[in-house]
Amino acid sequence: METNRFETFFDAIIAIVITVLVLKIPQPASPTLGAFLELETMYVAYFISFLILYNLWYANHNLFGLVESIDNTTLWIYGMMTFVISLIPYFTIWVANNFYSVPAETMFGIIFIVTHILNTLATRAVYRSNPYNQNLQNINHNSYYMNLPLIIIAIGFILTYTIYVPGIYYSCLISIILWILIGRLLRRDNDGN
Repeated sequence: METNRFETFFDAIIAIVITVLVLKIPQPASPTLGAFLELETMYVAYFISFLILYNLWYANHNLFGLVESIDNTTLWIYGMMTFVISLIPYFTIWVANNFYSVPAETMFGIIFIVTHILNTLATRAVYRSNPYNQNLQNINHNSYYMNLPLIIIAIGFILTYTIYVPGIYYSCLISIILWILIGRLLRRDNDGN
């Protein structure tokens, strides 16, 4: 399948999910700064989820700029990832409304982990479906640094289940920022080669 049509579809899905996500944020109870600040966990949860979605869009935009076609395996993996990212608004609001809930924290972390794993699998599938693409061959997609966000999330799970319930929430924030920084560094290194 040609990537132009699929990229348009994937872009639209991410735009819709971001729209649903922002529409789930409630208005402050009153028009005061205090009421606005009471929704702090909602805004941070939105910020984390927005960064996850934006990073997926940006990474895939850069990847699809290098390829012209993808195979059915890649489509199925992206289909699974589309299903998972469509759940992000639900679990974002759940964790924001239940900041000290272990199940809400757990599901928020699991969505992040599954999204990261599916993105990694999808990227590898794109590479496999384009073995003769010289642009892809020059990129180091097997960097072990890309596993650091998962390690941070694992630490968050340990914190949540032992001493600090919002550990996953904060580890997701640190992980997505790390994921973005690592992606930028890898792209910069590849542009330099």
